[in-house]
Amino acid sequence: MSNEVLKVGALSAGPGEKRYDVKEFPVQGQSYRLPMWLINGSRAGGNADGPTLVVTGGVHAAEYASIAAALDLGRSLDPQDLRGRVIVVPVMNMPAFTARSIYVCPLDGRNLNRVFPGDARGTASEQIADWVFRNVISQADYYVDLHGGDLIEALVPFTIFFRSGNDRVDRVSLEMAKIFGIHFLVCSETPGSTFCAASRAGIPSILAESGGQGIWTPEDVAMHTNGLKRLMRHLDMIPGGAPEPMSFTLLERFLWLRSEHAGFWYPAVAVNEAVKAGQNLGCVKDCEGRVLQTAVSPSDGVVLFIVTSLAINEADPLLAVGA
Repeated sequence: MSNEVLKVGALSAGPGEKRYDVKEFPVQGQSYRLPMWLINGSRAGGNADGPTLVVTGGVHAAEYASIAAALDLGRSLDPQDLRGRVIVVPVMNMPAFTARSIYVCPLDGRNLNRVFPGDARGTASEQIADWVFRNVISQADYYVDLHGGDLIEALVPFTIFFRSGNDRVDRVSLEMAKIFGIHFLVCSETPGSTFCAASRAGIPSILAESGGQGIWTPEDVAMHTNGLKRLMRHLDMIPGGAPEPMSFTLLERFLWLRSEHAGFWYPAVAVNEAVKAGQNLGCVKDCEGRVLQTAVSPSDGVVLFIVTSLAINEADPLLAVGA
């Protein structure tokens, strides 16, 4: 068993210990509160030290199935059954969680998942990202960021990975995505995202999506919790042996369509629906019913997520096709 102490700032957990606390650090001169668990395993076997897994949720804080899954992991994981170390941050964007805010952090109106690895002298979101990246994510041997459809988004579950150009990292990230067990795997780069920043820093990483529209069904939560358990079994962090292989479809392109107008959105397709290049996917209309924009599929593929609110703003996402 390793004698290594797991630490984030002044919070620490020795071998066989589990600690929960709300870490406080300054963001633009104010105290920012970040809940987290440190779980330091004492189960021996194989490489007794074991890896460090970091799991985050609530980067987009109305994606509730992901938050519920991270809470479940932090509450339930027993250090006596764990080989290695796990850090769980269930709600990274707490101001957005409290405000029930979609997409952005209320402190600066920015999307937290577009500013990683952050900037210690930047806006509030950039400072949050910087602190979390330096103090939490950088400790990871493996990193999983849990997401889902936001309050106005429906989606079919999928897992995203990034090809960073580092052969080892990219190979392990794809392996993690396969092991997680969600059928659709998407290769995509999202500038400023958690998993892309971590991959570029040499940390194999995935972003898993399940749930949406403000609902956290047991099935949506289980998609995340089962994936985490499968990954930890694969890494020999928890008992159970290697998980059985799952079938998957690899999508090499993640094609977003955005609104060119403020108006009313009328989708013509549903999530998980196969579409053809040139197909009408929906339209944006004005108050009098005039069509302002027709969303046309850029490729054959499958609808991965779709905005479900009638209200739409200029530059808002409408849907995305995996191809």
